[in-house]
Amino acid sequence: MITTKQLSKIYKTEEVQTTALNNVDLHIKEGEFVAIMGPSGCGKSTLLNILGLLDDASKGSYLFLNNEIVGSGEKTKSVLRKKNIGFIFQNFNLIDELTVFENVELPLIYNGISSSERKRRVDEILEKINISHRAKHYPQQLSGGQQQRAAVARALVTKPKLILADEPTGNLDSSNGNEVMNLLAELHREGSTIAMVTHSSYDAGFASRIVNMKDGEIFSEEHAAQRKDVFQKADAKDFE
Repeated sequence: MITTKQLSKIYKTEEVQTTALNNVDLHIKEGEFVAIMGPSGCGKSTLLNILGLLDDASKGSYLFLNNEIVGSGEKTKSVLRKKNIGFIFQNFNLIDELTVFENVELPLIYNGISSSERKRRVDEILEKINISHRAKHYPQQLSGGQQQRAAVARALVTKPKLILADEPTGNLDSSNGNEVMNLLAELHREGSTIAMVTHSSYDAGFASRIVNMKDGEIFSEEHAAQRKDVFQKADAKDFE
């Protein structure tokens, strides 16, 4: 699904050149759950933004669904992004003036889906994410965990081929964070492809593979430990 080769991102000013990504080679297969870890400033969020077609690489190659992204036009990237990628952000990014239903419905409106089909899909995903009882509530009326569930529903309602999560538990307490991670793990078991940026080694343990970054480069990869209890812990703790 995703293959990058010698992918680099360089920021230039008149006096300074900063390399955010340096010759990154990464392959993510369909159905994988990959966690990208590393200290602040290592380039992991920059990489996620490029994978999500929100930012451009300076050089190298990025194949997404057999489409070469580096050098492609904004229109091409916009179409690929809207049809194939769902985003989950640390700050939820829900619109305060819209209900949960309306927030989740928004990507379908952008994609030109009919009103009746939008209602069917939103009702279906809210039920799946177990937040249908909050459909008419506004974000400020929800707990942090419920807001993130709504954000997950919004990411999934277009039935994307790829889910990108940027610190999805970063603004949640351990209990709500664990609920969100269990939800992502369930989606992975159902066949979803997920790439997640995280500082948390506990959260990374839910992934099938962990990619470690430092100074804009991938320096190691490992398969996450297969812990039988990882999906059952109700009192999650971060082992950073």
